[in-house]
Amino acid sequence: MPQIEIMIVDDSVVVRKILSNVLSRDPDLHIAGWASNGRLAVAKLHSLRPDIILLDIEMPEMTGLQALPEIRKILPKTPIVMFSTLTEWGAAATLDALSLGATDYVAKPSNQDMAATSESINRELIPKIKALCKFSSAIPAAPHGAAKPAIAIPRPAVRLRATSPRSTRVEIVAIGVSTGGPDALAKLLPAIPARFPVPVLIAQHMPPIFTTLLASRLSTKCAVPVRECQPGTLLEPGCIWIAPGDFHMVVQEEAGRVRLQTNQGPRENFCRPSVDVLFRSVAQVYGASALGIILTGMGQDGLKGCEALCAAGSSVIVQDEATSVVWGMPGFVARAGLAQKILPLDQIGNEIIHRAMAYSLAEIKN
Repeated sequence: MPQIEIMIVDDSVVVRKILSNVLSRDPDLHIAGWASNGRLAVAKLHSLRPDIILLDIEMPEMTGLQALPEIRKILPKTPIVMFSTLTEWGAAATLDALSLGATDYVAKPSNQDMAATSESINRELIPKIKALCKFSSAIPAAPHGAAKPAIAIPRPAVRLRATSPRSTRVEIVAIGVSTGGPDALAKLLPAIPARFPVPVLIAQHMPPIFTTLLASRLSTKCAVPVRECQPGTLLEPGCIWIAPGDFHMVVQEEAGRVRLQTNQGPRENFCRPSVDVLFRSVAQVYGASALGIILTGMGQDGLKGCEALCAAGSSVIVQDEATSVVWGMPGFVARAGLAQKILPLDQIGNEIIHRAMAYSLAEIKN
């Protein structure tokens, strides 16, 4: 059977050993090689040609951030997963790496609790490696020395949901996104104009600190403010709120006014914040006047939430496979027949604007 060839780049012998030991237990994975810093990694790329690279950020001689542009010159499409520390410095460096071409990130392995570290690698890193490499184990092995076959995973057909003959005023836009999200949001949100007539809510799968910095960075690129959600905040038009890491974000109606609230209820789809939790609350409060957007991401978080939105009469749009880093979340929604449209990322912004501003423009004309 073909295996995913992995390159580990980290100056810590312990981290390299932990990763090698755990990843090698999976028959679909193979450690192609390793390097102790970015300079050595770049030098080995031509001979190793890995399917995916696990890249530390802080290393001697050449850091992960310095190596990224050099790696991209040689392997422009190969997935690169950064090792991040859950600190403000680590979050900032990770967001820098994503803007430089990294594909995703994981928490850096720890040698303090080997059992917990092994469990985390099995639960979070291995599925991410397989998803980013679009790997299916049900593929016949290629002859020795032959090129790897294209990996085609059989999928149910996509079915578009019929558009309602009667258009409904959009009063809120809710976005769910995961793997590849920071880059997707950085391309999508600047399209939203100043004085946008409705609020925008985002559930992005990210840990604490990361969401705070993400909101701050996005706000510098957008015509409308982007903020991390604070519980009790009154929803207003022309503002974007991001769910804080490790908290679910929901909307609640109180005395005719809608406020944001957060909670640490059980994880859904292993996620907190969860897209399903946000979308269900939006469907309950806004009914048919919501617009749901599902962007790139692993897993199927958002599927149940989109079911709730559709049951309430709302519309759902998903990002297409070609422009998604991983077509997991949008793919599940599309194959369930819940999406009215499947669009490339660069068309979603205009679609949001058209739908949200249609009534405002009509009112101005009248």
